[in-house]
Amino acid sequence: MRNIRLVISYDGSDFHGWQTQPGKRTVQQTLEEALLPLTGGQRVRVNASGRTDAGVHAIGQVVNFLTTAKHEPAVFVRALNVNLPDDVSVRAADEVAVDFCANRSALSKIYRYLIYDGDTPDPFLRKYAYRCPFRLDHQRMRQAARALLGTHDFHSFETDWPNRASSVRTMMRISVNRVGDYLWIDAEADGFLYNMMRAIAGTLIQVGRGYWPVERVAEILRVKDRREAGPTAPPQGLYLLRVKYAC
Repeated sequence: MRNIRLVISYDGSDFHGWQTQPGKRTVQQTLEEALLPLTGGQRVRVNASGRTDAGVHAIGQVVNFLTTAKHEPAVFVRALNVNLPDDVSVRAADEVAVDFCANRSALSKIYRYLIYDGDTPDPFLRKYAYRCPFRLDHQRMRQAARALLGTHDFHSFETDWPNRASSVRTMMRISVNRVGDYLWIDAEADGFLYNMMRAIAGTLIQVGRGYWPVERVAEILRVKDRREAGPTAPPQGLYLLRVKYAC
């Protein structure tokens, strides 16, 4: 039995998220079906580093699957990119230890939330960035985001709690940057709770529009109450950029 790791990218616009759902088009189902010709018709279960929601994109999603197929990793890349639809591609493949799991073996994940706050709506961006109707103060957002660094209970930024054994996560890095009418929030943590990144984005947007003071983010963390944080930002602005592993 071999364990194959893939790095994949996908446009999440026309998918109902990562996880297989009966009667719905998902990334997991699409990838597993594309693997069938390479595994002699044997259906394999593909594990992902994390489950993205409907409309969320990935540049560096990592997956793994067990197979007895003897193809070299490069063959999986070439063949899958022939079998897959245009909104999914395989960027890289390698063989890893049998005990490797794309989710449990991850050291950290990096997400980006992209915002466009220009005066004129751009129809070409409607699926790939959140169009904010308010001009945002990215300096205030950057200052507020600092409160999220370190190890905290992120219960206030978690939807449908409790959906994990613990809401404690460590945020290694978070930044807010702007170029012209575009700004983006990058965050790296040892794990993300359900809708955590989108809740953080929605909260920082409230600060950026001047609706909340900078100090509000630290207070939201302290109270551990999802009702106190900002709204869950729309999915189209979210990208899974990269997943880090020890090897």
